[in-house]
Amino acid sequence: MPKAAPDHPPLVLVDGSSYLYRAYHALPALSNGKGRPTGAVYGVTAMLKKLMSDFRPAQMAVVFDARGKTFRHDLYPDYKANRPPMPDDLSQQVEPLLELVEALGLPLLRIEGVEADDVIGTLTRAAHEKGMQVVISTGDKDMAQVVRDGVTLVNTMNNTRMDAQGVEDKFGVAPEQIVDYLALMGDKVDNIPGVPGVGPKTAARWLKTYGSLDALLERADEVKGKAGEKLREAAPGLPLSKRLATIDSGLDVGMTPDDLDLRDPDQERLRGLYTELEFRNWLKELEPGDGAAGDEPGNTARYSLILSVDELRQWVSRLRGQTLMAFDTETTSLNYMEARVVGMSFSVASGEGAYLPFGHDDPSEPGQLDEATVMEVIKPLLEDAALAKLGHNLKYDASVLANHAVSLRGITHDTMLESYVLNSTASRHDLDTLCEKHLGHTNIHFEDVAGKGAKQVTFDKVPLARAAPYAAEDADMTYRLHEVFWPRLRETDAQRHLYEEIEIPLISVLSRVERNGVLVDSALLEKQSEELAGRMAQIEKEAMAAAGESFNIGSTKQLQTILFEKHGLPVLRKTPKGQPSTAEDVLQELSVEYDLPRLVLEFRSLSKLRSTYTTKLASMIEPRTGRVHTSYHQAVASTGRLSSADPNLQNIPTRTSEGRRIRQAFIAPPGHRILAADYSQIELRIMAHLSGDEGLQAAFRAGLDVHSATAAEVFGVSAEEVNDERRRAAKAINFGLIYGMSAFGLARQLGIERAAAQEYVDLYFARYPGVKAYMEETRERARQQGYVETLFGRRLYLPEINSRNTQRRQYAERTAINAPMQGTAADIIKRAMISVDDWLISSRAGARMIMQVHDELVFEVESEQTTDLKDNVVRLMSSAAELSVPLVVDVGEGRNWDEAH
Repeated sequence: MPKAAPDHPPLVLVDGSSYLYRAYHALPALSNGKGRPTGAVYGVTAMLKKLMSDFRPAQMAVVFDARGKTFRHDLYPDYKANRPPMPDDLSQQVEPLLELVEALGLPLLRIEGVEADDVIGTLTRAAHEKGMQVVISTGDKDMAQVVRDGVTLVNTMNNTRMDAQGVEDKFGVAPEQIVDYLALMGDKVDNIPGVPGVGPKTAARWLKTYGSLDALLERADEVKGKAGEKLREAAPGLPLSKRLATIDSGLDVGMTPDDLDLRDPDQERLRGLYTELEFRNWLKELEPGDGAAGDEPGNTARYSLILSVDELRQWVSRLRGQTLMAFDTETTSLNYMEARVVGMSFSVASGEGAYLPFGHDDPSEPGQLDEATVMEVIKPLLEDAALAKLGHNLKYDASVLANHAVSLRGITHDTMLESYVLNSTASRHDLDTLCEKHLGHTNIHFEDVAGKGAKQVTFDKVPLARAAPYAAEDADMTYRLHEVFWPRLRETDAQRHLYEEIEIPLISVLSRVERNGVLVDSALLEKQSEELAGRMAQIEKEAMAAAGESFNIGSTKQLQTILFEKHGLPVLRKTPKGQPSTAEDVLQELSVEYDLPRLVLEFRSLSKLRSTYTTKLASMIEPRTGRVHTSYHQAVASTGRLSSADPNLQNIPTRTSEGRRIRQAFIAPPGHRILAADYSQIELRIMAHLSGDEGLQAAFRAGLDVHSATAAEVFGVSAEEVNDERRRAAKAINFGLIYGMSAFGLARQLGIERAAAQEYVDLYFARYPGVKAYMEETRERARQQGYVETLFGRRLYLPEINSRNTQRRQYAERTAINAPMQGTAADIIKRAMISVDDWLISSRAGARMIMQVHDELVFEVESEQTTDLKDNVVRLMSSAAELSVPLVVDVGEGRNWDEAH
């Protein structure tokens, strides 16, 4: 956005009420450590800062609607009658925002009996008459009526600027026609009547034809069709609609533009507000000398470069004398299988760090130690299990060090996991984000030292003068974050146990599983890819025949035209831009009655399989090992589940034959077998345990098929009378309820009436009253404490559990029910992985763990050791938690993953 000329700064008027709501709905639901909502405050403050930076105004005002009625309510008592009350989590943010506006030195206007639009309109008119340039910052279309020469609108939400031509381009009418345009359309939110059914296109067309509302009403008899009938019916009320939509720019607001000079910000008040709201980046701006990014080490931090053996030995001696050392590696790649370490950094105290380079290509520093010398000295330290190591995402460091024959031991703390266990949903858990959020410090970014885009170099090409502060800072900041997180983790025994007994031990386990990798038959994948391409071509041909013409099956726009315009299929949902939706669930519903949507869905499914797996997997085989190596992320899913990436091995579909065939390409090497061990219905078993429901527990203890048992209970029949349809319905209820499915969702899934689905739900709760009681108690507990917990104390915070926004609150309530079960299942399989890994190492079994997929562990085992592995895996997995019902593990084996599963 262009800045105003510095010698003629404009008057900037901000529609604070408009931005308050827009920020609330557009931005994430942020909150501080006390659970106080802060997202809208942050959004509006960021916008104000941007405006001040862009325009450098001398006069500026932030205008809010005052409470109470205005003259428009006197004209029309039902004015704004449809507006819901302000959501509670938004109303809590109004006062802090007003305080911030004043602390920033900005004039704050809230004039009783007058809306913000009228205040802005009045000040705009006064400024315009004085020849001042005016910039109005708003997202409200009503303000377009005050645009003229020297008066423009800016929208910092989408970074757009609108002058008179811009108004006409956007609305199809000139600024002086906007009031008539608004009057014709009416406004459902403000309850302005308008002409029923008339939208922006019709209103603009009428005004283009007749020029004004008055002229249109004079010739209303010329307007044909139903629109004309509605116009004539609404005509008596349109003058009122116009009056309600007109911004009153002739009010006495008790001030002039000259009274709106900016004041100096109140630094102490800002500091207090930023601290309370936890806006740490802005807090840091008030302390420019306190560790800003790029500061030369020596101001607030002491960073050194290790270039001699003596210096290295001194640091090693010092590290050995510590109870905890922060440690980080610098490498040539993010791919842990191919990365080479080019340097390491250390810290043992806040504000201090050192970088040890040995793989940089820097002609200006010929004194760099060589790798062999470094490893001889440093390897014993890194492999010393008695020396506690601290890092950020140490799994990566452990894996890349393994490429140098170094086995990292003594992994004790990881700040990424500390943050994740403390609050999995509060923010991202990368080092830069955490430093900004918790330390008010902006790190030196990788791009700052290595460049951007095509010019970016690998770290071994970065000169040591730039590499050293960057690398040493990582170790230093990790140490500082640990000093923030660790005391908080120790406050709660359950969270500390979760961190120390599950997440930290899992680092080494996952590193081994990743590096083990899985053998993939690339020839079979290539064959499957060719077969999929052939099937896709056939489906495409059938789709063209069903459409009656050729079209691009991958084009959403062409598909919309074919389905909804030419074939007239019902529009079940629209996109945010008003186009008929072709989303998967929409096409699934349409495919019940129409062939073309079914063919498109099948084409999409096969296309995704081909692009994501059969074609891509072969290209991801590591040449050194001949295997595919995924990355498991511990700190991504809010519930504690592991996620898989590059490639994602957890999303290979199993409901279609084509998806299952992909698993056939995951094979065992000669003389080995694939063994897959999967928890049976683990989340339902956890529900039985957490709810204490006697009926559900009895079914599991008796070893019954729980879906058949549920069907017998719900439908009041014997087990023998349960048919496939009833079992399917019971399965949908069992799983649907723990995922928060409503009767409406169940009805859609089963293809039955909503009333029938509600009856199923009511019968289910009548037979399993403990489940209903647990759900109600969980929701209430979540409302009171703001979080739910797993069986092992993992917390999932729910900042929107008490939101006045119905959709957000209901989503939080569904999460409150599901998260304890999904999270407990995640904790259990993590515990199982640790136990199984310990046994594999200690027993020296001829097997290794190669994958974790949701509730399943996959192994590669020597053929003669299969029985022994199976027995021990079942024993260890089934004892990973003590529930009131048995943990059952299903095990299979085969030449490939599909056979084993």
